[in-house]
Amino acid sequence: MQSASVPARPPRYEFLNSKPPPNYVAGLGRGATGFTTRSDIGPARAAPDLPDRSATAVGAAAAGVGRGRGKGPGGEEEEEDEADEKGYDENQKFDEFEGNDVGLFASAEYDEDDKEADAVWESIDKRMDSRRKDRREARLKQEIEKYRASNPKITEQFADLKRKLADVTPEEWDSIPEIGDYSLRNKKKRFESFVPVPDTLLEKARQEKEHVSALDPRSRAVGGTETPWSQTPVTDLTAVGEGRGTVLSLKLDRLSDSVSGLTVVDPKGYLTDLKSMKITSDAEISDIKKARLLLKSVIQTNPKHPPGWIAAARLEEVAGKTQVARQLIQKGCEECPKNEDVWLEACRLAGLVSPEEAKSVIAQGVKANPNSVKLWVQAADLEKTVLNKSRVLRKGLEHIPDSVRLWKAVVELANEEDARVLLHRAVECCPLHVELWLALARLETYEQAKKVLNRARDKLSKEPSIWITAAKLEEANGNISSVKRVIERGIRALQREGVEIDREAWMKEAEAAERAGSVATCQAIISNTIGIGVEEEDRKRTWVADAEECKKRGSIETARAIYAHALSVFLTKKSIWLKAAQLEKSHGTRESLDNLLRKAVTYRPQAEVLWLMGAKEKWLAGDVPGARAILQEAYASIPNSEEIWLAAFKLEFENNEPERARMLLAKARERGGTERVWMKSAIVERELGNTLEERRLLEEGIKLFPSFFKLWLMLGQMEDRLGHVEQAKETYEMGLKHSPNCVPLWLSIANLEERVNGLSKARAVLTMGRKRNPQNPELWLAAIRAELKHGNKKEADALMAKALQECPTSGILWAASIEMIPRPQRKAKSADALKRSDHDPHVIAAVAKLFWYDRKVDKARSWFNRAVTLAPDIGDFWALYYKFELQHGVDESQKDVLKRCISAEPKHGERWQAISKAVENSHLPIEAILKKTVVALGKEESSTILDGMKS
Repeated sequence: MQSASVPARPPRYEFLNSKPPPNYVAGLGRGATGFTTRSDIGPARAAPDLPDRSATAVGAAAAGVGRGRGKGPGGEEEEEDEADEKGYDENQKFDEFEGNDVGLFASAEYDEDDKEADAVWESIDKRMDSRRKDRREARLKQEIEKYRASNPKITEQFADLKRKLADVTPEEWDSIPEIGDYSLRNKKKRFESFVPVPDTLLEKARQEKEHVSALDPRSRAVGGTETPWSQTPVTDLTAVGEGRGTVLSLKLDRLSDSVSGLTVVDPKGYLTDLKSMKITSDAEISDIKKARLLLKSVIQTNPKHPPGWIAAARLEEVAGKTQVARQLIQKGCEECPKNEDVWLEACRLAGLVSPEEAKSVIAQGVKANPNSVKLWVQAADLEKTVLNKSRVLRKGLEHIPDSVRLWKAVVELANEEDARVLLHRAVECCPLHVELWLALARLETYEQAKKVLNRARDKLSKEPSIWITAAKLEEANGNISSVKRVIERGIRALQREGVEIDREAWMKEAEAAERAGSVATCQAIISNTIGIGVEEEDRKRTWVADAEECKKRGSIETARAIYAHALSVFLTKKSIWLKAAQLEKSHGTRESLDNLLRKAVTYRPQAEVLWLMGAKEKWLAGDVPGARAILQEAYASIPNSEEIWLAAFKLEFENNEPERARMLLAKARERGGTERVWMKSAIVERELGNTLEERRLLEEGIKLFPSFFKLWLMLGQMEDRLGHVEQAKETYEMGLKHSPNCVPLWLSIANLEERVNGLSKARAVLTMGRKRNPQNPELWLAAIRAELKHGNKKEADALMAKALQECPTSGILWAASIEMIPRPQRKAKSADALKRSDHDPHVIAAVAKLFWYDRKVDKARSWFNRAVTLAPDIGDFWALYYKFELQHGVDESQKDVLKRCISAEPKHGERWQAISKAVENSHLPIEAILKKTVVALGKEESSTILDGMKS
């Protein structure tokens, strides 16, 4: 059946096939306007090529013709002519800095004038740049420092902490717990599935472990001469393990006794034997083989090279082949018979076998090298008896009579008489060796020694040790007066010979003479050489420094000689007299110190300190009349010296002579004494119990010296002691009117108000005191303690925070803050306190107490020692240190602390002053005051320790 034809379907949109109307822009009706970019139309015109001085520019210009607005040859020539007429090109690129003149002289020739002009401008630029260089560099440096300060490196941030790691002990390192891997806690647990192992894997493992009982066909094909490249045999690990077990069992069987069943292993020396066992690895064996080949090449190429034979023999020795090593070194001896090192090595290797073998080898070496000192010495060392050693050395001296080493060795083996004979022969054979001359002089008698030294001086005219030995000889024989003359002659003779006198070297000789017991020689050397090479204006400083250095090294006689010479030049220098007196006080006797001070006041009668020092030493020695006589002489020399009056008063007062003390002070007041005289007078009356006279003296002293706060303080304390509270308060207030900045007065009135009127009144007084005296840690500490005393812990903590803000470097505040906080926080607080207070002794003592509470005895002792070293004048630290030693130390350490405290003579400290200035303790020695302070600290420290242990 034929289908009817279907007509063509017209397009759906006819305008798609029609021509658009003129000026039609697609999308203009809906605002979608088109735009054009530079890439669509290209540049407006082609940029002309700038002229270049090089020849390549010509070719480039020629190659560019025809692009853009390029012209033909004729147009280009016209354009060039026009540019030449104008002097520039209109079409050149505009330069923002130089304008259109950028290429004005581009085509001009560069001549010497242009070069000179450029150099001038360059120098001007450098000059302008150098004017601001320092300022610019300083600004740049400041910016860098500012940046580094605000952005420090991690290493800089933890530098101080890393330095502290040096103080960590091995026990503390071991106590640091290991950090665990806490990241596993946060890992998300993955789903785990378990499936059966396939049979193929089990079969493969079984095949790898089974033993191979048949050869590989390919191995049989090649006859076993090569390994097939395509197959590597699998190592049987089971067999390896079994083999190791077998070897171990064999070793154990060898170490056991098969008869008795007892072990023959030395349990004490077993580990030592294991260390001595040489275990050679494959790598070492390979290195030995390479070295053997190398050294074999060396000795074959150059058989006369001794180090090659020695190295080859030692290599074989290291490899454990001693016999081969001996054979090699024997060949070396045959090839190099005149080399002593080869024979010494052969002797050493032979000594491993037997001493007789070594003697045989060294005998051959000596026969081949009769002039070798080393071989003769080695031959002597191989002998066992002194007689045989001496024979060998004498035989060597027959061949080498000028060997100093052999002479010394044979003299050391001989007795005194034989040594003298040998040394006579030695100085004939070796006349230029000073040690032989000096040894001979020491063995001779006095007269013969002088002759020997004179002969030595003729042979060695430039040797200073001969003159020093001559001086020691004179001193040893009692001719002390000749010692100085010998040294003087020696120095003049050496200077005539042109020998430079080294002051430092002669000082060392003086110290050596002191160690040898020749004190007069030491003094003579110092007096004749200490001034050589020192400028006149530097003598005092240099000599004092030399004496102090000798004192540090323990050369006391040398230091004493230096001070004696310095005082002979500077007779009136008080500082040198004091230094010498301190040396005698530390290392001399009382007689030597007394003689020195007597001599000092003879040349310096106006020096108060020298008189006082002499009187004090007499008093300490128990010679009160002698001290009194010295003070009378001092008063005759310095009649108006208040220090002399007060020293005389103290001498009488301390020796229970109050009437004498009262009389001396009365005379001092009549002569117009200062406030100290009035204060001492009141102390004497208080000691005697004369309250009326004490009040009169204090009131008169206050009228004369109203600004001396101690008189106000003593008057107020007297009224308080008598129960006159109102009068005491009025006295303190009057004292504060005259001395508003006196902290002790504020503290005294605050304590009085707290005791009488309660905390609120004391709080007001302390607040007013802090306003009058800002940044005063004592007032802040008094306020904090007042709050703690009444149980106001929060108020005390708040006050402490304010106090540390106002006084951030106060040691007493930081020490108090450490004791206030709970025990777990004290360690961190103490570290902060040490950093902020710059290692204040109060903070150091507080840290020492922390170690004490923690039973860290060694650290506590070290920190207490630091505290008393930094502040020896504070008695509270000595009391704490002594109490600590009483609990944890031994008798020796306790006596040492007590002795150091007595020599330091502390005068300050809160508890120390309260005890030492009490009336009943005014005449007690330092030892008794120390023990009383320890008792006073007992209850407080015990309670603190118990609180620390509980917390």
